[in-house]
Amino acid sequence: MSAVGALEGVRIVDLTAVGMGPMATQLLGDFGADVIKVESAEGDVFRHVMPQRHAGMSHAFLNLNRNKRSVSLDVKSSAGREQLFALIETADVFVSNMRAPALRRLGLDAESLQQRFPRLIHCVCYGYSERGPYAGRPAVDDTIQAASGLAYIQGDNGQRAPEYVKSVVADKVVALYVTSAIGAALYARERSGVGQAIEVPMFECMVSFTSAEHLAGRTFVPPEGGTGYTRLLNEFRRPFRTRDGYLGVVPYTDGQWKRFFELAGTSEMLADERYRTQAARSRHFPELYAFVETILAGKTTAEWLALLQEADIPFAKANSLEDLLDDPHLKAIGFWREVDHPSEGRLLQAGLPVHFSRTPASVRRHAPRIGEHNADIKNEETT
Repeated sequence: MSAVGALEGVRIVDLTAVGMGPMATQLLGDFGADVIKVESAEGDVFRHVMPQRHAGMSHAFLNLNRNKRSVSLDVKSSAGREQLFALIETADVFVSNMRAPALRRLGLDAESLQQRFPRLIHCVCYGYSERGPYAGRPAVDDTIQAASGLAYIQGDNGQRAPEYVKSVVADKVVALYVTSAIGAALYARERSGVGQAIEVPMFECMVSFTSAEHLAGRTFVPPEGGTGYTRLLNEFRRPFRTRDGYLGVVPYTDGQWKRFFELAGTSEMLADERYRTQAARSRHFPELYAFVETILAGKTTAEWLALLQEADIPFAKANSLEDLLDDPHLKAIGFWREVDHPSEGRLLQAGLPVHFSRTPASVRRHAPRIGEHNADIKNEETT
């Protein structure tokens, strides 16, 4: 078993900030890559949100920047750019979430860099593709949730005012696109010997992500109905109240609904043409979910947990984040880790959720202070 991860020997120069880029490069670092985070003297803007113990080391920064080394450079100056070019010369991947016009002004666009470094994988992640009329628009998670249709869907597909998901979900979803695209490009380079340019635009990624189920009837030409997956838009789709708490319960297959009707003491519903098959049930989700809500109110959470586990019906207690800190499954696998950070003291961190049998992911470095590794990197360049 290797202790350094599947991407051992891969170097990534990371010119990203906030959430999307840093999450992607942290994952690549977890998988063994040597990630060099390039920052201005002020550092990544996410360093400065609250809460934090010391200036420039916020909770969000700590949770998105492990397994990286920080180099502070002024890339707007000619000297800073030369230092950056020297770093890129040693790298396999350059990744940035700067908008394309800014990259071109600095000579950091794909065409400029790949002329000098043909094996380089050049990855950019920003709001909108340069191939369309929205090119260059500023974007953040909220605006992409709005633009991609996700906020509209959260408002029950137009039945209520649009709402944002209470998470930087666009940043985090697109980070996974970035990670997978870079992994695929590295594999392609192993066969071809040459790098390539990758563009990962948030808008297009989130439209693809949202439309997978919600394109619905418009999937067909001519349409077989409107947009929106009815099960998810059902007004009763929510954690249901028990006598003493809330449970997420989703009978889904024919067998699971049969067993749920039996638990509810309503086996006669199996003979109802509205509920016998998946296709029939898909036309009656609101009434079915309202039925589940009524039935769950009759027993305690503990009683339902035992019954649903025995019946092999999908269920979950509606946990708070505080609940998860004491979750028995997460405790059993050692998910939560307390670590000592050299400047921030004792920290609680989420573990590494992906398991590799031969090249495990690992945490080898704490999130760095601004420019913490300037001297180390400079020494590497001169040896």
